[in-house]
Amino acid sequence: MDIKCIIQKNANRLNRWWRLLATAFGFILFGFYGLVVLSTLWFSLLRLFIWNKERRNIIAQQSISLSFKIFLWIIKLLGIIGYQFNGLEKLKQDKSCLIIANHPSLLDVVLLASVMPRCDCLVKGALLKNIFISRIIKTAGYIPNAEANKILPHCQNVLTNGGRILIFPEGTRSVPGQPIKLQRGAANIALRCQADIRIIHIECSSPWLIKGQKWYDIPVKKAFFNITVGEKITINNFLHDNTTVAARKLTRYLTALLSKTD
Repeated sequence: MDIKCIIQKNANRLNRWWRLLATAFGFILFGFYGLVVLSTLWFSLLRLFIWNKERRNIIAQQSISLSFKIFLWIIKLLGIIGYQFNGLEKLKQDKSCLIIANHPSLLDVVLLASVMPRCDCLVKGALLKNIFISRIIKTAGYIPNAEANKILPHCQNVLTNGGRILIFPEGTRSVPGQPIKLQRGAANIALRCQADIRIIHIECSSPWLIKGQKWYDIPVKKAFFNITVGEKITINNFLHDNTTVAARKLTRYLTALLSKTD
């Protein structure tokens, strides 16, 4: 074997071991800061001193966004991942709309929330059973999907006040190589609240933190996330049909947009 090939092979092996150790450090840091500093200490202070719920939600969301931004900067500096945003200026113009994205990795919400200081999220209701994450969800005013009768009023209130709601309509992380399948929840919220939709497409060069993958299953090459802020869908174009038919059409349209790979 050529000496250059041997050197390159050893270098790749060392780089992969380094990314494994750095990833372990990143998860420990994320867990300690998120669950202890942010949830237990900072959010407790917010609840104690900021009595206005809406103001408290906004400060909590800004805190989460800043924390995610710092976390991403650290793991990028350590060489764990790379990422870039395209069309980010479009998000600055968006108010009273849904942010709809595909969901290839566990890191998706961290990436998107890091560039949106004010953004509500539709989250799994099961997370409310976690004592630490539950505090974060409640303090930030995120919208759990556990109580269906409260979702629409909550969403309508956020949108009426100029807020944005981040939704992953797949409901779970996608599986590489398989077509994505969207649930109709996002379409129904958009139609019933008459909210426009901003599309965001996320691509990852090397599958990492995908569904069913362990954190220590490090890809051979460093994962690189390419996040593109796409077109904005005007919901009025889908309101001429009854809600059931319109939800089907809108869901098919969203599926086509989020399935694009170019």
